[in-house]
Amino acid sequence: MASADVLRGMVMVLMAIDHVRVYSGVPAGGPTAGVFFTRWVTHFCAPGFAFLAGSGVFLYAQKHSGVSKFLATRGLWLVLLELTVVRVAWTFNFHFLDYDLAGVLWMLGWCMVMMAALVKLPIKVVGAVGLAIICLHNLMDHAMPGIVKSLETNPYAALWKFLYVGFWAGPVQMGAHGPTVYVLYSLIPWIGVMAAGYAFGSVFALTPERRRQVCMMVGLVAIAAFVLLRATHFYGDPRPWQGWQTVHGMPPLLAFLNTTKYPASLCFLLMTLGPAILAIPLFESGSSAFAKVMMVYGRVPFFFYLLHIPLIHALALIVSKIRFGYVDPWLFTNHPMGNPQPPDGYVWSLPLLYLVWAIAVFLLFFACRWYAAVKARHKDGRLRYL
Repeated sequence: MASADVLRGMVMVLMAIDHVRVYSGVPAGGPTAGVFFTRWVTHFCAPGFAFLAGSGVFLYAQKHSGVSKFLATRGLWLVLLELTVVRVAWTFNFHFLDYDLAGVLWMLGWCMVMMAALVKLPIKVVGAVGLAIICLHNLMDHAMPGIVKSLETNPYAALWKFLYVGFWAGPVQMGAHGPTVYVLYSLIPWIGVMAAGYAFGSVFALTPERRRQVCMMVGLVAIAAFVLLRATHFYGDPRPWQGWQTVHGMPPLLAFLNTTKYPASLCFLLMTLGPAILAIPLFESGSSAFAKVMMVYGRVPFFFYLLHIPLIHALALIVSKIRFGYVDPWLFTNHPMGNPQPPDGYVWSLPLLYLVWAIAVFLLFFACRWYAAVKARHKDGRLRYL
């Protein structure tokens, strides 16, 4: 589906902005519009990718057998790569006992493992489960402070962190002398997003006109629900909007958009998935120059992901060498979590951040185009895992 490939490509390109930001020392959001939106535009990435991954599972299942086995093995493969190859790419060091990251591939991998069981259920049941998780998990908001406090003595603390609490309660220590794992993406509500995307996959099988109608309706309803819930601060985010007043130096409009990503709140998911679904009909033909470029990235998203982190990291080393005459040791510490503050004078300007991002995306275009051609020529089943 051209529109799915274009959206996946857009997700990957936007994601690269945030990963350049990691090495730039620019904070993850702030009260100024430039810094805030540099982070905010990348919020569409994880929801969009998890949702489209679910739709991809549905479309894959229409033409292939053994879907559950494939999902389980591919999911565990993603988890393994997250804890090894991707971890080294983030840090350029091998101090595994000091730091490991349960990042986006960890989340997608375990969600695929869970989807291996869910796909055996009727599609309506899978969709209902996904929507229930997305819409109802914020009922836990009032209990979260007590849960986090209790984790200091709770024997199931690690399970809580992996499933829902995430990094707010600190990293997971795997044994007295084992590795330290920072949980960036807990599995709830992301399994709900993937399950909802699986059910939504049936929309891609509709006629173009009917698909456009459904996407418009679902997208607009999600956006309207976000605006209503956020404006009334009735439900849907543990950090309610404070109305038209500046809070902690953040203007009201930015605060309105400053929803909670870890774990992703209902408001966060409505804010991001609504526009993404609304955009699907815009790229049906995939005929524009922009769409054709995005499709190159979107057809090999995992390949893009594995390449872009070490490439961005290497570019950051070059930038440091050019700016200071040496490679700053900070670039070999724990990225993107558990890091010390960047050294004085290190933080990049936003123009430099976007220049490095543009260089990385430009270079990756040629690698992705080559690999997309390889996949088109060779129908080797092993290529499904990369």
